[in-house]
Amino acid sequence: MAPLDGFGGSIPISKETNVTKQEFAEKLAKQTDISKAKAMDVIDAVFSTKPREGIIAIELDAGRDFTVTGFGTFKTRRTKERKGRNPQTGQEITIAARKSVSFRAGKGLKERVRE
Repeated sequence: MAPLDGFGGSIPISKETNVTKQEFAEKLAKQTDISKAKAMDVIDAVFSTKPREGIIAIELDAGRDFTVTGFGTFKTRRTKERKGRNPQTGQEITIAARKSVSFRAGKGLKERVRE
């Protein structure tokens, strides 16, 4: 495993393309000198999608954007009802309006990824 740049070079990362929640908790625990269980609690407190849990989800449910300066902004978007086609039959269908979540990377994250 290669070291994770920007974190003192001492935290190994796997060669897989996705970081699991467990790996995230291990890295957070090591970086902040807290237990892995506490790190998991912190991750759940921020990212949980269960009802009345997860700081980001609660803010989005309330119709507010959630911005982490330099990292990015989570926001809800509404799509209008529109016409579409069933790809199997070619029949025209109506696609209902809906809300969805979007994320826009902040300047700091964009610059970091471009390096």
